[in-house]
Amino acid sequence: MRNGYKIYDTDTHIAPMAETLAPYFDPDIRARLPEWEQFKVPFRVGWAGEKLEPPFRHRYSFVKRDGWREQLRILGEAAPRETARKHFTAFMGTRYPTPGSSDDDAEARIRDMDEEGVDVQLMMPSQPPATDDIEIQLAFIRANHRYTEDFCGKYPGRLKSLIVVTNRAIAESVEEIRRWSRSRWAVGIQAHLTIGFPLDHPDLEPIWKAADEAGLAVAHHSFTTGYPGYRDLWDNPFIGRTASHPWAAMRAVSAFFGAGIMDRHPNLRFCVLESGFGWLPFWAARMDDQAVYLSYAVPENLARKPSEYMTSGRFFASLVIHEGEKMARMVSDFLGDGIIMYSSDYPHAESRFPESTDRVLAWKSLGDQAIRKMLWDNAVACFGEP
Repeated sequence: MRNGYKIYDTDTHIAPMAETLAPYFDPDIRARLPEWEQFKVPFRVGWAGEKLEPPFRHRYSFVKRDGWREQLRILGEAAPRETARKHFTAFMGTRYPTPGSSDDDAEARIRDMDEEGVDVQLMMPSQPPATDDIEIQLAFIRANHRYTEDFCGKYPGRLKSLIVVTNRAIAESVEEIRRWSRSRWAVGIQAHLTIGFPLDHPDLEPIWKAADEAGLAVAHHSFTTGYPGYRDLWDNPFIGRTASHPWAAMRAVSAFFGAGIMDRHPNLRFCVLESGFGWLPFWAARMDDQAVYLSYAVPENLARKPSEYMTSGRFFASLVIHEGEKMARMVSDFLGDGIIMYSSDYPHAESRFPESTDRVLAWKSLGDQAIRKMLWDNAVACFGEP
């Protein structure tokens, strides 16, 4: 709690290293770990950009990344420089998060939460490394769920996360939802989809049904790869990073609302995280117009306008601090104060740690009711009482 407000941080991250995850694999996978040594990559730079010292821990990398991100053209120049090199994004806070807080040290994480006055964190789960082998992908998903059970179990009222599901294994994903949905940490699901697989694809219906029956939210968290146009950025990461998160969330919202998923599953809540929020009023109005203008491209039996799903009390969006007080007030004026949820992006470099909560608490023009909803009530409406 900070300044009399309970605080639920709805976008933080956790990422167990290979060494931490090893005991959580099924026995047959643990037997394969020696052959996976060749796929280990040293973790030399922390999530906030801190330079780490050896001995290094490791992440797995089974598939080499596409070469599209290797080029770096500085804006205003005709072509990529041969000598241009990317470096880690700038840390926006004032001190680095405590070592181990996103890997194997729950106590360190709680200390950092206490420093900022955060009561509850939703921790985005570690995604399985890219691989063509579905059994490996499932092995990482299952191991991560077991790890999360242990990590969050130390502070079950304060540490929450999501169940990861995949379109490559629908039945197994439903099984994971049913296995973990009663655990206190499990407040929602996150779909890990192959590039090009639509969020509204009918194959995913059993997953939405299982989440609905379990009372879990569906969370979309954008990333900086895999969205439309990601190979058409003129070799510039400034353009890519600026466009990626909002556009991927816009696409997800359009697909989820426009396909009638929330009609078929009446208890389901849907949220977008780390994708900005200032675009919400614009997108709501544009979706309403385009649903009429291009009516042949959406189902005929939608129960509501797209904007009405957004304001139904079943849709939520985490804020990003840099969009600021005026933007938060504008969104609340257009769509009501029941949508925006506080978030910090801890422990990533974009976080303002340890000053994130203080920055948002300074948004006095929103008024006490809106701030309380943004810091706590809206998250509880989305993810349930902690």
